[in-house]
Amino acid sequence: MQQPFGVILAGGRATRMGGGDKGRLLLAGQSLLGHVIDRFGPQVAGLALNANGDATRFSDLGLPVLADSVAGNPGPLAGVLAGLDWAAGQGASHIVTAAADTPFLPPDLVPRLLLTAETQGAPIALAATRDPARGVLRQPTIGLWPVALREDLRAALAGGMRKVVLWADGHGAASAVFPEIGFDPFFNVNTPEDLARAEGMLA
Repeated sequence: MQQPFGVILAGGRATRMGGGDKGRLLLAGQSLLGHVIDRFGPQVAGLALNANGDATRFSDLGLPVLADSVAGNPGPLAGVLAGLDWAAGQGASHIVTAAADTPFLPPDLVPRLLLTAETQGAPIALAATRDPARGVLRQPTIGLWPVALREDLRAALAGGMRKVVLWADGHGAASAVFPEIGFDPFFNVNTPEDLARAEGMLA
């Protein structure tokens, strides 16, 4: 399989943070997006940002900005579709998505997703961790997606599909389980309290 392209999903409305671009919040002097780009960018063939609204507000990042092609803020699946459409134009076979608020992404995120998809014969692989009490916890916004399924996804979104895992499981998604590294590598910043906790995790 060729090296996938990467898409950072930043299309959410960040209501628990009071709105705005959550990825611009500073963590240890660098934006959340900056942390994600530093960890994710070296693992992919090219990187783009899925965000809606005025794309020029991200011009300093030097990344293509992909808006949802589906109206009404339907959620992460629309960001996945935007990424798949972009990657198709690049001649890519797959994308890997990551959320803009996950500053501790593993340095082997993409290789593990690729290996899981290959060994399990699955078209989609979602990142996951294992919780002693709750079992395998999947990360619906962090996964490997094939460009070949983009028209299926477009039709599903048009039909009202909104749940990432529901659509992914319909195509036999595999779970790539990542070990804890003293904390959850997919910890995401949703609230001011989460941001403070992330500062402590970095320290």
